[in-house]
Amino acid sequence: MNTAPLAGSTAIVTGASRGFGRAIAATLVGAGARVVGVARNRAALDQVQADLASAADSGTTGGAFIPVAADATDPAVAGVLIDEYRPNLLVLNAGARPLSRPLHHHTWETFSAPWQVDVRQAFHWTREALLLPLAPGALVVAISSGAALAGSPLSGGYAGAKATVRFLTAYAADESERAGLGIRFTAVLPQLTPATELGAHAVAAYAAREGVDIETFLKERGPSLTPEQVGEAVLSLATGSEPPPRASLLTAAGLAPLP
Repeated sequence: MNTAPLAGSTAIVTGASRGFGRAIAATLVGAGARVVGVARNRAALDQVQADLASAADSGTTGGAFIPVAADATDPAVAGVLIDEYRPNLLVLNAGARPLSRPLHHHTWETFSAPWQVDVRQAFHWTREALLLPLAPGALVVAISSGAALAGSPLSGGYAGAKATVRFLTAYAADESERAGLGIRFTAVLPQLTPATELGAHAVAAYAAREGVDIETFLKERGPSLTPEQVGEAVLSLATGSEPPPRASLLTAAGLAPLP
């Protein structure tokens, strides 16, 4: 008998080709889910699929990874994939890497890039989840950022965009309750970490801004969050017996619900 906690379930993960998205997809596959991974880079998605298949061949039980090369900000993509796969779990992780510059070195185009990707994809997929609607008990996890709480002066509109992702998720939770849909919505706000490409660039920029080396900057911040911990956090939300909080801060110490 398959005792994997997500056996028989289907998840969709946007931004699944790298960083947090890749780790989340791998964790969910390992837990027995069929995971539809969405990203624009087909070669990177194929590599994720090959790596997960190799892990399965080595004796790791789990589900399956289905690569879908598409733009997660396209509303048609959101509608088509939600209609086709009817996921039990939807993880909205896709985002643009912000340009690490002070405010006056941004153009409007670079400043607003996170709004055009991070917020836009969260809006379209959340809307489709409510419109279908997803089945009662389905969970939508939106990946926001700790920057939504503290700001991020070197990343243009990133912090504001991630704050809006959190608000948008809370609005969706309210609409689900008002309509009696039973769809659960939660936002996860990971702390800054050098363990992803996006985070490594940001860490280097902030260390330089403070006039210290990267090692010193990170030492002052304490243990760094890993992508694997993000994957495990999403899994814990998907399998927990209690309703998820509207939003949680995620650090190396784990999830901490936010008021």
